[in-house]
Amino acid sequence: MNRFKVGGLTLGSSVLVAFLALWEGGGQDGMTVYADKLAGGLPTACYGITKHVTDEPVIVGEYWSKEKCDRVMSVAVTKVQLELLDCLTHEPPQGVFDAVSSLAWNVGAPKACKSQSVRHINRGDYLNGCRLLANTFSGKPNWSYASGNFIQGLYNRRQAERDNLCLAGLYE
Repeated sequence: MNRFKVGGLTLGSSVLVAFLALWEGGGQDGMTVYADKLAGGLPTACYGITKHVTDEPVIVGEYWSKEKCDRVMSVAVTKVQLELLDCLTHEPPQGVFDAVSSLAWNVGAPKACKSQSVRHINRGDYLNGCRLLANTFSGKPNWSYASGNFIQGLYNRRQAERDNLCLAGLYE
């Protein structure tokens, strides 16, 4: 995976790529593009690649080799992170950036940029920005619904973004 630096941030950090591979699957040996039920049948390839993150055609039933998965992933992650950088008013710690990048990978950079999480991160309030990845201030699960239904797996991912990416580097 190509890694580029923007300021002090690494685009496509190995931590982010490993996190996406863990939660999105596919790519280890290649995979067949499938219609993601949680995303309303959106054609999805390895690592959660969809038409929203790449210009590469994503066609249900098409087989993608590991090499294609990795190549498209590299370009797509960089694209999403550059979009995200446009809405960040200052440079957050790498772990915070990786966590918000994971959210943007799932919901799109425009939605992530409009989130309460990014608003707090832009104020330098990383703790609450991180907390808002998984829960609202009232304690309700955040970013954990598909078609209005609570999805435990999405909530587990949001907690992992918060705990293993976002908050992890704040206390070192």
